[in-house]
Amino acid sequence: MLRSRRLLRLLALLALVLLIAGMVTPLLTLTRFWMFDEQLSILSGIFQLWQQGHYPLALLILLLSVVLPVLKLLVLFRLLQLSEHPGPRLQRLLQLIHEYGRWAMLDVMVVAMLIVTVKLGVILSVQVHYGLYLFATAVLLTMLVTRQTVKLLQGR
Repeated sequence: MLRSRRLLRLLALLALVLLIAGMVTPLLTLTRFWMFDEQLSILSGIFQLWQQGHYPLALLILLLSVVLPVLKLLVLFRLLQLSEHPGPRLQRLLQLIHEYGRWAMLDVMVVAMLIVTVKLGVILSVQVHYGLYLFATAVLLTMLVTRQTVKLLQGR
């Protein structure tokens, strides 16, 4: 059990590193009219939305794609450090973050990118970069760690 906790902590740390890397590295390059390129990361996209006055959307993406995933990983890491079984409050928190995982933004982001690619294909081309893969891997790894942590701490 100690080995599995250690492995899960290591995977949670890896997911956090990949998540942060995925937020700051380019996700895609938008090319308009075959000559104007613009690289976007999650954080630069949030910043641009903020600059353009789309405050609610920028805050929503910041919350769902940055703040909550980082908090989730920190809580998972903390739960895996406990030597005893978590109390009812921490058990409830674990269930809450497990349920939140089902609402991860990965599928929304993929659908949005697909729509952008299809709808704007004539005037805009989209080139995907490694930041998208880092972010997607972090989301999937976080889901795995969450599931295994729930199983471990609930004694399944």
